[in-house]
Amino acid sequence: MSERVVLTKGGAERLRDELNRLKRVERPRIIQAIAEARAHGDLSENAEYHAARDEQGFMEARIRQLEGCLSAAEIIDPLRLNAGNKVVFGAYVTLFDVDTEAEISYQIVGELEADLNQGQISIGSPIAKALLGRSEDDEISVLVPAGEKTYEIMKVEYR
Repeated sequence: MSERVVLTKGGAERLRDELNRLKRVERPRIIQAIAEARAHGDLSENAEYHAARDEQGFMEARIRQLEGCLSAAEIIDPLRLNAGNKVVFGAYVTLFDVDTEAEISYQIVGELEADLNQGQISIGSPIAKALLGRSEDDEISVLVPAGEKTYEIMKVEYR
């Protein structure tokens, strides 16, 4: 993996936990499922065997992806960046949506750890790109699929 992979400290820990779970729990479970399916005889028409083999292939690919990314990862601790109230990688940002008058909070993280349901957006996303280098009280405009959105940066934190 020649591409630079940036992760927050917490994101790297979650990916290591996933890798550990895949190797220590899921891999043995799938190997056992394959062994049980083989015991049923004719493999050419054995749906359980083929399903377990497919699952094994996906899991092994994910293990390789995680190992490659973690070995190439640059782990950044946002607390050590000393960015003040500027938005940089790892920042927790509270925004005020000018149109809907709603508050929304995001943490800017690496691509592999992004999870919108958890309020974590990728550093490569349009909103994160617009936020980087900005400060509290700045206003940004972002082009999203629904059109242009305007936000005011209310708070920038590092935890």
